[in-house]
Amino acid sequence: MRAIRYFAFLTILVFAGCWSIDSKAGNSRDDTPVERASATPTPRVSPTPKVTPTMSKEKPSGGFMANLPSDFEQPTDDAGRLLLKEYGSLFATGNGAIAPKKVVFKDDADVKAFQASAPQSTETIGGMTVTLQTPAMTALKAAIAEARAAGLSIGPRGGDSSKRGYQQTVTLWASRVNPGFVYWVGKGRVTQAEASRIKALSPFQQVPEILRLEQDGIFFAKDLSKSIIYSVAPPGTSQHLAMLALDVKENENPRVRQILAKNGWFQTVSSDLPHFTYLGVSESDLPGLGLKQITNSGRTFWVPDI
Repeated sequence: MRAIRYFAFLTILVFAGCWSIDSKAGNSRDDTPVERASATPTPRVSPTPKVTPTMSKEKPSGGFMANLPSDFEQPTDDAGRLLLKEYGSLFATGNGAIAPKKVVFKDDADVKAFQASAPQSTETIGGMTVTLQTPAMTALKAAIAEARAAGLSIGPRGGDSSKRGYQQTVTLWASRVNPGFVYWVGKGRVTQAEASRIKALSPFQQVPEILRLEQDGIFFAKDLSKSIIYSVAPPGTSQHLAMLALDVKENENPRVRQILAKNGWFQTVSSDLPHFTYLGVSESDLPGLGLKQITNSGRTFWVPDI
């Protein structure tokens, strides 16, 4: 897993929906309520096939920033820029899908307003309810049909594998923060008063506080060995909120990954192995959208080239 460098100090700045952070070198991310991959050197896998001719690139080439929506709210704070780099491939989505206009949704109302603006479809797949933006669902169903013809299956990993609400991202965040405080208070690294103060803050306000503690090696990832941002997405930043992400049960099968890529579904978060993002374009078009190819755990990921 690739290492991410932050800068040297953490400043808390919670107003107008932005964080300001400067931090140390980060670690690898593992973004769901269950296990994630650790950082390991990895071989490349065979390139995935091109998307079917019905899919088309909708944005011109010219670099990642040039391909963001014209009304995209460019982050001006350190945390926003970091999150754009980590999760930002989503904003290059095409083929009729709607990308958010910001890196971080501020609250539940913000998420609901976006979700109400995007056409969405719901299907029962593998006995579970899956809700995605309509172009993403159409492409997923095509991939499922292709997999079935090859004697394979494609389905969700769990009940929260597709669309999520803001509160779900808060719950996942708390699933790292709360046990982390129990551990670090027990070790004497954080006082109970400090832990209680931070937990009483809004989820958005907690983010810079947790990153501040991580400057001193007080980490909140699931295994307590790395930054929380490589374990769960901070509240309001998950790609699942945009209804353009799916955690796939059969993600370990290279042929399944190829079929998904052929239908516009790519891996874009290098530490989140079950996670696929709908980009809706041919793999050959991705560099022109400002995305670059990296590998981890024998897989290909497309991430912002910034």
